[in-house]
Amino acid sequence: MSNETGQHRAIVASDAPVVLFGGSAATRADLDAALRHGNRLVAADSGADALLALGQEPEAVIGDMDSISDGARHALAGRLHRLDEQETTDFDKALRHIAAPLVLALGFSGGRLDHELAALNTLVRHPDRPAVLIGGQGATFLCPPRLMLPGAAGLPVSVFPMGPVSARSRGLEWPLDGLALSPVGRIGTSNRATGPVEIAPDGPLLLVILPREALDLAVRSLIAAARWPARA
Repeated sequence: MSNETGQHRAIVASDAPVVLFGGSAATRADLDAALRHGNRLVAADSGADALLALGQEPEAVIGDMDSISDGARHALAGRLHRLDEQETTDFDKALRHIAAPLVLALGFSGGRLDHELAALNTLVRHPDRPAVLIGGQGATFLCPPRLMLPGAAGLPVSVFPMGPVSARSRGLEWPLDGLALSPVGRIGTSNRATGPVEIAPDGPLLLVILPREALDLAVRSLIAAARWPARA
């Protein structure tokens, strides 16, 4: 895999999914579920402390280093990659510097609402870097150009527009076809799969939210899907 991620040189490059840990609440069960898909661990700033508390060490820590403890700094000396710019979050910084088919991100949701909203913003800002946010009862990701969810009958499937967007769908109880979706208008939460699902949005602005137990399905589907191009 290339060490270039857009205009950013990769700090971590992998041919398999990478697990990225943030500083908000994340459980051992969530970590174990993510590690089934990729065993390379990266921390975003104070996510290093969260990983150490779970008995794990990241191969790299990326961020502005304003939250990591002195103890974690000492334990992980030589693995710290400090990025001083303050215009973006540590999740954004880390995602931009990981080259992988998928990033499984834990510890970025379920804590402060403003931090969680910022993480959702990052998913949309970087459509060329597929990532799934794992937390609480859900798995959230930006819908690729064509998302296929085989064997999804009965599964709750929510979509949420982060801007004006439309989409074609198949296999949903309430189809998306012909709808003008918008965060200040019609949204698409609390839908349900009636069979294999296909969703094809007309732009990289549609979030998909699946139940936590559908994480494996989400991972397989995102790895198989085409990527959006990077935003200008």
